[in-house]
Amino acid sequence: MELFQTTNFIAVLIVLVSLSTLIYLAIRTIITDKHFQTGITLYQQKDFPGAEAAFRQVIAINSTNDVVHLLLGDALMQQGKIEAAITEFQDVIERAPKKVDAYLRLAQALMQQQKPQQAVTVLQQAEALFQKQRQVDKAEKIQQLLQKISSAENNA
Repeated sequence: MELFQTTNFIAVLIVLVSLSTLIYLAIRTIITDKHFQTGITLYQQKDFPGAEAAFRQVIAINSTNDVVHLLLGDALMQQGKIEAAITEFQDVIERAPKKVDAYLRLAQALMQQQKPQQAVTVLQQAEALFQKQRQVDKAEKIQQLLQKISSAENNA
């Protein structure tokens, strides 16, 4: 009888721990989603400092969300905080080297900093990724952009 009660106690304990974990994760997800939606809304309203704050709150809860890092970088770019945006884009590239959006945003930031050679290198990496992903049309657009940059540099 004592073994049966111990087994029941352990089973109940496991169920309670599991439920507690699920509740915690659900609440965390709801809070994260609320901050994310707030960030998106503020960004669309062109309240970039507010969007930055909301995206930073999401990152504080879940630092591995690459989309939020990209959006934070965009909000930083809109505020002229190019170095901080570059850091966000580079962090995404480090964590997810196949995420082409990070390369494209990084190249844009580098062009704003008047660093066309570095931007070209990043765009070439993006083009190679598009080729590997069999997104030939996007790779061609990058190639056209690279040609325009090269022409502009030659004419300068």
